[in-house]
Amino acid sequence: MNRFTIIFILIWNCLFGISAWSQQTNTWCNPLNLNYRFSYDGLGYREAADPVIHLYRNTYFLYASKSGGYWQSSDLLNWIFRPSKTLPTEDYAPTVVTIHDTVFFMASQGTRNIYFNTNPLQDNWQVYRKQFPLGVTDPALFKDDDGRVYFYYGCSNVNPIMGVELDPGKRLDTIGTPRELISHHFNEYGWEEPGEQHNDHKRGWNEGAWMNKYNGKYYLQYAAPGTEFKVYGDGVYVSDKPLGPFTYMPNSPFSYKPGGFINGAGHGNTFRDKYGNYWHVATMTISVRHMFERRIGLFPAFFDKDGQLHCNTAFGDYPARMPHRKMDFEKESLFAGWMLLSYNKPVKASSSLAGHAAELAVNEEVRNWWSAETGDAGEWLQVDLQRQGTVHALQVSFADQDAGLKAPVTFTPYQFVIESSADGKHWKLLVDKSANTADITHDYIVLPKAVKTRFLRITNRRVPAGKFSLSGFRVFGKGNGARPPAVSAVAVNRNAADSRRAQLNWKAAAGATGYQVYFGTDPHKLFHSVMVYGTDRLELPGLNKGVSYYFRVDAFNENGITPGRKTTAH
Repeated sequence: MNRFTIIFILIWNCLFGISAWSQQTNTWCNPLNLNYRFSYDGLGYREAADPVIHLYRNTYFLYASKSGGYWQSSDLLNWIFRPSKTLPTEDYAPTVVTIHDTVFFMASQGTRNIYFNTNPLQDNWQVYRKQFPLGVTDPALFKDDDGRVYFYYGCSNVNPIMGVELDPGKRLDTIGTPRELISHHFNEYGWEEPGEQHNDHKRGWNEGAWMNKYNGKYYLQYAAPGTEFKVYGDGVYVSDKPLGPFTYMPNSPFSYKPGGFINGAGHGNTFRDKYGNYWHVATMTISVRHMFERRIGLFPAFFDKDGQLHCNTAFGDYPARMPHRKMDFEKESLFAGWMLLSYNKPVKASSSLAGHAAELAVNEEVRNWWSAETGDAGEWLQVDLQRQGTVHALQVSFADQDAGLKAPVTFTPYQFVIESSADGKHWKLLVDKSANTADITHDYIVLPKAVKTRFLRITNRRVPAGKFSLSGFRVFGKGNGARPPAVSAVAVNRNAADSRRAQLNWKAAAGATGYQVYFGTDPHKLFHSVMVYGTDRLELPGLNKGVSYYFRVDAFNENGITPGRKTTAH
């Protein structure tokens, strides 16, 4: 793709909020469409976290904590679950690496065994080594270009991230003494401080190491400050050698998503797809019923010309296109251009449980939800888009109110129908999942053909257990009105006493649903982002001391996006 074509697509996106590829159906929407399993403790929450995506023999394999197995895919869109009885899939933080066409697997805690398999399409993993000599906490295996193998680990609010070389000729025994590679610096790096606003005034948890090599440099990634926080992200250190010394990359956290419907983009892995594109798969947090109530998100990533690693989480829980070629993620967006039509729109319901009002299904917050009073067939929720819009896709996020299920129990998954109406009186069947057999908690549904409608209604046919409940009934498409005006100026107040913190204010744009706040350490690299709804200010507490930042605020509504102007350094 030449420079003129790229510029044309970017201008088209800005003017019309939709790309030339947006009519394709090969889209996804975070969190990923997976069968997130109920926990073993009977508290009724689902969990999958600490993901690793591994490309092996032209097939993608996704491993995650506490999943009872792993997933395979040919395209990063459609995932097939493979239960496993030969892997310790109840352990946390899996890692895999290919050595001589063999896949090796490790996970936190458990037996400290290393497993191997020459065909992960079959559940015939075998123990390669028993009792690995080091305590295994958030392990990461890395094979260098020269065939040497390294091991990184650590999960602590006190101890550092460690690393050591392994001997592939001696069943991956350690070579030498482990080295301290990444220590805690929460007083300098604001994003390492725990708390929903990085405000707990103590060390967070440094964990979830991962290593990539790019252009001869070694990129050691790590997560902080804790998996239960909206601000969970991944930072990176760089070195000329696999065991350091490492230098902090000042654009950290490179993966960060503290705003939007579902938050968090920490503890994952960075990998290359079949076309050579880099991706970052990461942990997203709910953490209501338990701190480990988590999901999985997938985001495009790239290395820029200066060797900095970036991850694009802007509109990271809206529909995005899956590419089938080599992309320039620094210049080309995967955003499908389908805007959110359902935010804070009028809703009605057949019934509402106390504390779980109907409007909580459309408030863009996964941590609260609408619940009907029962799980009976016929319970329903209706949203009025207030004017006719073009609907391309929906995401139905079920909340499992009072489900109380625990693994490994089997059950019939959610079954439902969705109808559309122009007047709220006469209804047409839009989606029929009354015989659904797939346990999908965040069901992303792309309509085979876009529908112009004003009203949408989802009606229960069956629940696995408990009550019919939704944390999100999200409608994506295009409105018929005007985009909001541009945000022309942003006032940035960097805290003089603590430069890790800044407050941003701007004049509200008429008709804006929300804002995407971009920032970065270079005026041409505004790749960090925070999405906010219904406000014209943002507290940004996760900055790095001694680092200048640049900012821009884009306004958006259901009709599209209007880029703002960049600010000077602060």
